[in-house]
Amino acid sequence: MKLFEKYRPVFEKAQQTCATRECWSPYPDMPDKYPDAAHAKAAGLLAFEKHLQQGRFDLDQPGIHGWIGEEISPYTQAPLGVVYPQSDIDRLFDAAEHAMGSWAQTPFTERIGVLMEVLEVIYRDHLFEVLHAVMHTAGQSYNMAYAGSGVNALDRSMEALVYAEQAMRSVTPRAVWKRRFGSSDIQLQKTYRLVPRGPAVCFSCASFPTWNAWPSMMASLATGNPLIVKPHPATVLPMAITVKAFRQVLQSQGFDPNLVTLAMDTTSDPIGKLLIKHPKTAIVDFTGSVRFGQWVEQNAHPALAFTETAGCNTVVLESSDDLDAALRNLATTMCLFSAQMCTSPQNIYVPKAGVQTPQGLVPFAEVAQRLANSVQALTSDPKKAAMILATIQSPQTLALLKAMQTQGQQHGKVLLSPQPYAHPEFPGARTSTPLMLQVSTRERDLYAEERFGPISFVISCEDAQDALKQATQDARSQGGLTAFLYSTREDFIAQAEAAYARAGAQLTINLVGAMPLNFAAAYSDYHVTGLNPAGNATLTNLAFVAGRFGIVQSRRPVTLESGATA
Repeated sequence: MKLFEKYRPVFEKAQQTCATRECWSPYPDMPDKYPDAAHAKAAGLLAFEKHLQQGRFDLDQPGIHGWIGEEISPYTQAPLGVVYPQSDIDRLFDAAEHAMGSWAQTPFTERIGVLMEVLEVIYRDHLFEVLHAVMHTAGQSYNMAYAGSGVNALDRSMEALVYAEQAMRSVTPRAVWKRRFGSSDIQLQKTYRLVPRGPAVCFSCASFPTWNAWPSMMASLATGNPLIVKPHPATVLPMAITVKAFRQVLQSQGFDPNLVTLAMDTTSDPIGKLLIKHPKTAIVDFTGSVRFGQWVEQNAHPALAFTETAGCNTVVLESSDDLDAALRNLATTMCLFSAQMCTSPQNIYVPKAGVQTPQGLVPFAEVAQRLANSVQALTSDPKKAAMILATIQSPQTLALLKAMQTQGQQHGKVLLSPQPYAHPEFPGARTSTPLMLQVSTRERDLYAEERFGPISFVISCEDAQDALKQATQDARSQGGLTAFLYSTREDFIAQAEAAYARAGAQLTINLVGAMPLNFAAAYSDYHVTGLNPAGNATLTNLAFVAGRFGIVQSRRPVTLESGATA
């Protein structure tokens, strides 16, 4: 309870914000606003470089039988040279079960207090260390690694704790129940126990390792479950730092550090299916590819699975009061982290007659070209491109760009051809400007699935109704996390809101200005609806935490010995 009291003011503010859905965060949104930023930045870089120099990431956990690691920096395209302990899977599950006992019996407010301390330790001691680890594994820019993989991920983690507390608090620990049966009055003393499901396995993804993983870890641990973290082989270091921080805080508070362990594998010898099908796995959190996410959903049973994968995020461009502003905002969002985000727009649907504006109808071909010009303006200057595009996380994305360009030339028009840009700080960085293709709905085979990376399609439709129909069909059949609409017609906006709601995709309408279209605010925006193939879980709501524990009751007649009064 001591730690919970320490963090009660900030936790209560988080609770209040989850209820009001307003804008709030206890963390500064930019690196320069961090307390004593210069010292923190230098210390974080030094800690990151120390990992590279040492080469071996020591983690004292059970069953270690080898050391592996294969990370390559997208910025230098050189191996990080860090190896991590590879543990026997059965030993990790045995240790997790053993550690769960005292943790599960600890009052949930005390568990939440310990986990709030973990958030504070990551923020205070490891944030900039994680930042550099994310940069040199996932390939994000400095600012995105700080915000999206740092403080925003911390916010989502606290949000998960809020909902975990709400779910557990809703169950009264005891009650006296009275009812008359015939001539008899029956009184029962009932006791309700919150029982965790058991060991959880958390998969982190390659492009955003912490953003989904941290809140998933918090949700499982807060509800009393032990945790095995399975990082993507390309982005281990951010999660290894995370696991070590969890273990150190847990141990300092008198708990078994094996509540949190790391399960390592390689791309050539994966262990994901073994972890999911392990008889002791009770919970699976998966973020990653659509293909494996579908396998998880179909095969995790009897474990409870929470998934977020990807989909075809769509734009319907019907009419606009300020078309240039709309196109600028759309272009910026399409370029962020080279569209290696699950919320990046891919399919832009436009009526073939064009887009209505106060100046008149702008023809389809002109709309497509003006959007391409907006993208090119953002990416032609290497310094600006480095901040917005950052790097390409995987060489497979470069291969996909090449293949899609060839197909686009055969079946449509290439609006923008991808090419490397020279990163001003890292000359060897793996980079690419976006590929933009102009097609019609006849080329649906090209765009009717996620094309991961800086690839987009401007698609000619019969009219606005057809554009909306095509876009919502993408979300229903392929999945969609986000959707975007530009229209000046209130009747069409209302129609689109209803259509996207049925398709289970979050909709942003007529947004222009400095905010990226796909920015998801913790405590306010629900991330993923769970209503289409893009995933079955939402960050963050009660459903994300409530299933991670069960309620077991005992009951007995009320007597003086039971401590209840008649």
